[in-house]
Amino acid sequence: MNHWCQLLCQGLKPLAQSSSHLKMTLVNLKNLVHFNGLKLLGWDFNPRQMRKSHLIRRCLCLILLVGMSLGFSPTPAEAHGFQTAYLELREQPSGQINVLWKTPPSFGSGDDGYGPPIDIRPVFPKHCSVAITPGAIATSVSRWTLDCGEKGLAQSTIAFPGLVKNFVEVLLRVEWADGHSQTTMLPTGQETFVIPEKTTVFAVGQTYLKLGVEHIFSGIDHLLFVLGLVLIVGPSWRLVKTITAFTLAHSVTLGAATLGFVNVPQAPVEAVIALSILFLASELAHSRMGKPGLTEQYPWLVALTFGLLHGFGFAGALSEVGLPPQDIPPALLFFNVGVELGQLAFVLGVIAVMESLKRLGSENYPRWLGWMPTYGIGTMASFWCIQRIVAFWG
Repeated sequence: MNHWCQLLCQGLKPLAQSSSHLKMTLVNLKNLVHFNGLKLLGWDFNPRQMRKSHLIRRCLCLILLVGMSLGFSPTPAEAHGFQTAYLELREQPSGQINVLWKTPPSFGSGDDGYGPPIDIRPVFPKHCSVAITPGAIATSVSRWTLDCGEKGLAQSTIAFPGLVKNFVEVLLRVEWADGHSQTTMLPTGQETFVIPEKTTVFAVGQTYLKLGVEHIFSGIDHLLFVLGLVLIVGPSWRLVKTITAFTLAHSVTLGAATLGFVNVPQAPVEAVIALSILFLASELAHSRMGKPGLTEQYPWLVALTFGLLHGFGFAGALSEVGLPPQDIPPALLFFNVGVELGQLAFVLGVIAVMESLKRLGSENYPRWLGWMPTYGIGTMASFWCIQRIVAFWG
């Protein structure tokens, strides 16, 4: 009963500043709960203190709302997936072009998992005609053959209508008849692309580096796990060792899974990843209550163990793009480097925010503010656990 009264008081408190009636109600409700309980929430009915924390509460609520909206997306796809289509063009000695077009599975039911299907297909130059009618290999994979005559596809423009509005990227691979190949990620915000005759090793590395960075920043579940580690360990040399252990662990399983040495079903991996985040939320709660858990005592061990698991998640996301065997070694290297760069940027950003809050002083914001990351991480992790376990029978 105390818990619900506290929550109700907390919800009514901002309104009480402009309504004497609600303020009286708030005072009455405050008398129903223990004083120590309210003190834990950091409540202070001093008007000056309330004005100081008013702006902080509003900003924090906005951030929490955005985070919950991202985390509680109704899509049945994994929280760390990214919408990337794959187009492969293979030039034959005869001059014809074999086309492979692969789209994410969610295209069949819309980008939210429930809406109308997303229909995005490449549009080739007018001098290219269909030699062999397109055929579906699977739900999201199609093959057909083009005849582009003597002009070929080099320096020609391919269009992808609807690419930008559906927030989809395209990874393009071209294999020429003379044996050389090139892989390119279409620039964000563009629906047309001119196929160059040749590409450099730097361009290939840049493509996969970008994929890795984008994946870690679109992967809310991985970011929440890293956030939990940072909040528990804090800015210190132990954090450096913890993040290093996490990096080494997921690099090992990412490489093993991508190269085919280990094959783990993706659905259980996603569910256990959510459980790992829920475990960290529990550890963070115990830490705030002065009860150090396993993560606080041996953070590198927890990071190493769960890092192996998260590496399988990274590998699943990389394989969904549809990378050809010839590009797996450089893709693996640059994708992993991109993930690490994005992860490092995120950790530095979190540390900067933590240091800024320290400079403000704990007296400038209520104590319940410190619990919001714990409950936010735990709530989203719980939702993902249920969602992904239910997906086993979906």
